[in-house]
Amino acid sequence: MQLLEERIRRDGVIKPGNVLKVDGFLNHQMDVELFNEMGKELKRLFPSEKINKILTIEASGIGIACIAAQYFQVPVVFAKKSQSINLDGEQYTTRIESFTHKRVYDVIVSKKYLGKEDHVLIIDDFLANGCAVAGLIELVRSAGAQIEGVGIAIEKGFQKGGELLRSKGLRVESLAIVESMNAETGEIVFRNQE
Repeated sequence: MQLLEERIRRDGVIKPGNVLKVDGFLNHQMDVELFNEMGKELKRLFPSEKINKILTIEASGIGIACIAAQYFQVPVVFAKKSQSINLDGEQYTTRIESFTHKRVYDVIVSKKYLGKEDHVLIIDDFLANGCAVAGLIELVRSAGAQIEGVGIAIEKGFQKGGELLRSKGLRVESLAIVESMNAETGEIVFRNQE
């Protein structure tokens, strides 16, 4: 998605340790017009009428998933990273390691919102090593639901997550795939997806 690639080049900041900082428009301050275009593109990439739920993980995936959900006309469920008094009843849980935060989270989805009748599109902001998406896949499979695909805003193509998920037969569509990036020069090279 050229619009997203241009925005990453213009406003993204490469930090040491293969960190791409896009908090000015994607995962702290959110550019809703950009999210709207991303939602349209995700619907184009996943035209299946079977999709009846979108699943993401708090917090950075929620905005993208909600805007995209308007085009799919389905609800968004987000996996919570902590137990709360509002989360009652039976739950699906798994553990996810965050590349960015360097910590492990227990993530939770209420069984009320994910079941065997669901056809799920997983959406997240980043795909690096694939741990978050793998955890979401585990939640979907625990519910006996079907995974219709994985939609990602930015994939770090030089890390193993995308390749690993695709090798398992999952349809993964990333709006921008970073092939390489250099913290010293600020150069970002994107994979040609045409």
